Amino acid sequence: MYGLVSFVAFILMVQLYSLQVLKGSDYRDQAEKHYVTPQGGVFDRGSIYFKNKDGQLISAATLKTGFILIINPSLIVDPKDTYKKLSEIVDLEVDAFYNKANKKDDTYEELAEKLDEETAKKIEALNIDGVDLKKQKWRFYPGGELASRTLGFVAFDENVLDGRYGVEKYYDDLLTREGNDLYINFFAEIFSNVKDRFLEGKKKGEIVLSIEPSVQLFLESELKKVGEKWNTDSAVGVVLDPKTGKIYALAIDPGFDLNNFQEEKDNSIFSNSFVENVFEMGSIIKPLTMAIGLDTKSVTAETTYNDKGSLLIDGAKISNYDGKARGIVPMQEVLNQSLNTGVVFVMQETGKEKFAEYMLKLGIGEETGIDLPNETYGLVNNLKSPRDLEYATASFGQGIALTPVETVRALSALANGGKLITPHLTEGIKYRVGLARELLYDDGDQVFKESTSEEITRMLVEVVDKALMGGTVKMEHYSIAAKTGTAQMAKEDGRGYYDDKYLHSFFGYFPAYNPEFLVFFYIINPKEVKYASSTLTEPFMNTAKFLINYYEIPPDR
Repeated sequence: MYGLVSFVAFILMVQLYSLQVLKGSDYRDQAEKHYVTPQGGVFDRGSIYFKNKDGQLISAATLKTGFILIINPSLIVDPKDTYKKLSEIVDLEVDAFYNKANKKDDTYEELAEKLDEETAKKIEALNIDGVDLKKQKWRFYPGGELASRTLGFVAFDENVLDGRYGVEKYYDDLLTREGNDLYINFFAEIFSNVKDRFLEGKKKGEIVLSIEPSVQLFLESELKKVGEKWNTDSAVGVVLDPKTGKIYALAIDPGFDLNNFQEEKDNSIFSNSFVENVFEMGSIIKPLTMAIGLDTKSVTAETTYNDKGSLLIDGAKISNYDGKARGIVPMQEVLNQSLNTGVVFVMQETGKEKFAEYMLKLGIGEETGIDLPNETYGLVNNLKSPRDLEYATASFGQGIALTPVETVRALSALANGGKLITPHLTEGIKYRVGLARELLYDDGDQVFKESTSEEITRMLVEVVDKALMGGTVKMEHYSIAAKTGTAQMAKEDGRGYYDDKYLHSFFGYFPAYNPEFLVFFYIINPKEVKYASSTLTEPFMNTAKFLINYYEIPPDR
């Protein structure tokens, strides 16, 4: 008997918790409708949070509450008087009002929405027959444009209001709240199936992102300056932890105001090229080629070759960016001077089959698993070609097309001891049942030896210290490993390259031998400038200095 009483008491406690805490806001909404027409369901959706460096949650996407002004035209006695009184409180377009108010066979028309409580009380006090209010909730983004292309938004898809683009779309099932009948018998609710209710609550929740709002804001400001200075088609940047894949910021310029946008036929402003587009990345692929040569012991940093400025492969001429010969040069200078002929030499010493095997092991040509919708994968058929030419061009980042997120994952392996990571935005989920879960991401395959990661890092530190902008950007107390990339952009029809359109890219990580951050930029079609060192060195260094100061990173040299 005692056991039965205890069991019933437990059931009551669980269900009372569900009613009072989990569904408390729903019942409060219903209670607040004492002067509001309880017509139709009220939009509800789980929140999304940023997380600052101190672990505090900052609202990224939430709900705002207000009211819709509605009329029942069949009950409006004096449209002129009604308009006069309402227009003193709410801005109403006169012709639109009369068009709706004169529909005498109609019982429902909306006049205005997103009204605050003070305005609603003034309207209620008028006590006009045929005039009413309906509770309304809508998606609100406190940051406005902040992380707009990463967050995405909520909008109607035909008659369904759901997540469109970004995190809102990727986690739509988890964030969506389905309406429930709040008038269900109280005792029936108490004794309904506890297990089903608990499991249902575990499928619904709120998202905690790893995006740090101050870092995101800084990155967006740098991209905006780059975009304006060089009149780019688009500018993109990401800051992540190369050891874990945690993304601190992901920004695309231009962005848009999440609280005030208009969907049109061309919705490219909402898409995310970081995961949805592929590019021939150019010279930032060279460190990967060099690391493959180091890992297979095909070359060392001291290995030399005779640079003649160009070479012929399968009847095609491959040249350095300036066409000039350097004579006998070591592998370090291949990176310092970004020599196409040098990385072709590394590929040849490695062997094209082994080179292709490593490139594919780095995850190019496959999805990374990042928690964003519409991820595509790279075009790497050239790494299966019977000809030598395709492997040669791939060694310096042309002829194969990668998504930027694939590129970042591969480059992270240079920084983190040689392993693949899963780039991700979500740190945890707060379930509606009151539980929380931190998301864990497994390490991927070990592609390079740790010694290879250390050696390629040393070589890339020398690139910054001695070669990048003539060594003028070297930081005295911090080691930075970095490389620029400039790539011709392929024509849309696939027939050759534009002579005047380039993709500029820049990646770097620091402190180099135990990196906290990897920063990656790319800009599409900058005008009247040819090389990425001219466009992206300054924003990269500005971002590095900001992160070092903001996170109080101790010096490493």
